[in-house]
Amino acid sequence: MNNQPVMTEEEQNAWVREQFQKANGYLVEKGMITDQVLTKESLYLVPQIAVWKFTLKGVTDKVWAITGVVPTDHVDAKVAENPRDALRHFSLRWQLRAEEILQNERSDATERKFAEMLVVHAEACYGLVQNEELWQGLAR
Repeated sequence: MNNQPVMTEEEQNAWVREQFQKANGYLVEKGMITDQVLTKESLYLVPQIAVWKFTLKGVTDKVWAITGVVPTDHVDAKVAENPRDALRHFSLRWQLRAEEILQNERSDATERKFAEMLVVHAEACYGLVQNEELWQGLAR
């Protein structure tokens, strides 16, 4: 059951714009200047997660970026054909990163807390990946 209040179309559009700006700003911080967002290949699960596919200026590379209630992150678009595969990749990536932190004896309490947060988000994303009904509804 979803206990989120229903958002108006205007609120949904504002959320998508905010997530776009968040993803774009994140990529700029990482030294990647976006050229365009491939909206038909992107996914918006308002108000939870947005998975963006961007082209980059001056190169043929593309990247997937994720924003929303999850950690903002990005990967090379070559790792996934579609948003579902990208979400699966982020989930696995976060699980592996969390495991790396938790196995490191030198990790402090803050790092361990971050690792636990990564696990929660990874499991939530994986749940979305496994939800066949969701993906049929999105025709992806």
